[in-house]
Amino acid sequence: MDGSTTVRDSRAAQARYVWLGLALVFCAIEALLILADRGLVGSPLWRPLAYQYGGFWAGLLHSWTPNYGLQPVAMFFSYMILHAGWQHLLGNVLALGWLGAQLERSLSAGRLAALFVISGVGGGIGFGLLSASPRPMVGASGAIMGLIAVWIAADAQALRAEGASKRRVYGMVLWRTTLIAALNALAWVLEAGALAWETHLGGFVAAALAMALVPALRPGA
Repeated sequence: MDGSTTVRDSRAAQARYVWLGLALVFCAIEALLILADRGLVGSPLWRPLAYQYGGFWAGLLHSWTPNYGLQPVAMFFSYMILHAGWQHLLGNVLALGWLGAQLERSLSAGRLAALFVISGVGGGIGFGLLSASPRPMVGASGAIMGLIAVWIAADAQALRAEGASKRRVYGMVLWRTTLIAALNALAWVLEAGALAWETHLGGFVAAALAMALVPALRPGA
């Protein structure tokens, strides 16, 4: 095993700690809320209180009065660690695990964490700008959609490194982006409009812009 392989393996292991750590945090919080829902720990009020103080409320960007002074800013981060039940959690954790495994060799731990947070904040911006929902938005799906954009960029870079034509690279990017958009549209229909597509769009666009504007954030940089 040469030195470069050892460095890549070490970087991959460090990046793995990031996505595994995030998944464990999400699972621990949702497990605690499920236990509270059933009256096994704390109070059944814990979940509504968590949403009230940690969910993303679009109205707080307009005329609503926050529960505490920093809530309109803090919610851009806190909403990502809350979920709407174990099914919601499971979908996001499985997606995070798959994407993390795909990206851990092309992203350092710092870049993976930074892109996750940037995408999550972008998801909040998308929801705040495009949604008039009076309900709170929770979940890591905006950040995960951003990692999907990173995954597409990583594979595009790999194709370029192999000497693929621009047509093939752009075709792959267009195909995957179209597929992701179609799957989101299908999910929106199946969930009777309950899907926070604004968050997904915001996360995807935020990651794409971050990689375009900051070369150090790009896979393999």
